[in-house]
Amino acid sequence: MSEDNGATRLNKFISETGICSRREADRLIEQGRVTVNGEVAGMGVKVTTADHVTVNGKPLRAKPQAVYLVYNKPIGITCTTDRAIPDNIVDAVKYKARIFPIGRLDKPSCGLILLTNDGDIVNKILRAGNAHEKEYIVSMDKPVTDDFVARMGAGVPILDTVTKPCKVRKVGPKTINITLTQGLNRQIRRMAEYLGFSVTSLRRVRIMNIELGGLKSGQWREVTPKELAQINAMIAGSSKTEEASILEQPRAARQGPRIKDKPAAPGRNKPSTPRERDRRSAPAGAGRPGSRSGSRPSSRPGARPGGKKPGR
Repeated sequence: MSEDNGATRLNKFISETGICSRREADRLIEQGRVTVNGEVAGMGVKVTTADHVTVNGKPLRAKPQAVYLVYNKPIGITCTTDRAIPDNIVDAVKYKARIFPIGRLDKPSCGLILLTNDGDIVNKILRAGNAHEKEYIVSMDKPVTDDFVARMGAGVPILDTVTKPCKVRKVGPKTINITLTQGLNRQIRRMAEYLGFSVTSLRRVRIMNIELGGLKSGQWREVTPKELAQINAMIAGSSKTEEASILEQPRAARQGPRIKDKPAAPGRNKPSTPRERDRRSAPAGAGRPGSRSGSRPSSRPGARPGGKKPGR
């Protein structure tokens, strides 16, 4: 194991071979599945190309040449690398080297998705805090109203949060152009459903600076050197943590205030907290272990036990 200044942290060394992300490499190291020069490696170890590194007993190969593809995903293709799943994206693209999608695009949706073997760029593009734009053309089951456009753009309560404000404009009687900077599961479909609409078609036409253009359904092309340089410039300020921030932050921090998908029942301004439910269900005067008793005397002069005021 090398301690040279030119050495690389083991998790980064593993991810740069293209087999996984740094976060996944950390898990492999923690599970004792990585060896360096015949010894089980620990977290924080640094290595060089002179070291012999194995994962699950298999030696790591040199980092393959980076691949970046633009793919026009047809409806019905599933964005998974699991080749046991029918119509998976790997078999659909049929690329000669191992690649994986950057993010996802639902099976009923179509359009632009990027594929690569570069684990580092995946994390930086997907990181929620980077607010990278994704643009869609979406058709609804009924005419789009100005109110619908305004409410979609302002933010909609779904999945225990409120979506971030986004750019929305009407481009047809039943069609909108919408640009998001976050990637919640089935986000656009859920937003529309909350407002009483159903999505009939959804096509992604842009991710950051990469546009779908005239690429036909089912076809792919390589990202151009100019496009790649622009992407690298856009992600240059990304923090160097190992995974997209949606996987790193505690739930409350990444989602913001919890909001129910449906409006609260009449007479209730907000959902009750666990403490409020405990107070309602507890017998009068009962206390909880380790907490203040409901009958604790007040420290105010003349106050009665339980904090009640003298009768008048």
